[in-house]
Amino acid sequence: MKRRLMAVIVLAVLATSVLLAQSDPFIGTWKLNSTQSKYGAGPAPQNRTMTIDAHGDSLKYNSEGTSAAGTHFAWSFTANYPPDGKDNPISGTGVPNGADTIALKRININTTESTFKKAGKVVLSVRSVVSKDGKIMTNTGKETNANGQPAKSVIVWDKQ
Repeated sequence: MKRRLMAVIVLAVLATSVLLAQSDPFIGTWKLNSTQSKYGAGPAPQNRTMTIDAHGDSLKYNSEGTSAAGTHFAWSFTANYPPDGKDNPISGTGVPNGADTIALKRININTTESTFKKAGKVVLSVRSVVSKDGKIMTNTGKETNANGQPAKSVIVWDKQ
């Protein structure tokens, strides 16, 4: 009896992950389209790849690339959409604006909002939209530049 129950639980978790992966247009590998992107608060990286995977009921984000200065960066986090809505830790190097946590919010199937915080203070807000055909993601970010002025970035991603 215990084995059957365990098998049902394992199958339910796997099915949930598969359904999440199939129904979420954000899941996959995304490559920065630097010719269509505009960075308002700083120089664009030389290259960047972001991978988003289903991880149980959560999503696992990995971002890595080469900065404008030529240094490698890599950071990641795992987070849920509300009703969880809590801040989730970010680990790695080169995190935007030195953020140490992120909270996600799902607006609709193709739109999310991300709030990056450092020591509890918002340092970057990003609205992400995946096109209806699922091939392009556009991130519109609001932050503060090095001079303390508001800045807006529009980052375009191509699905791989």
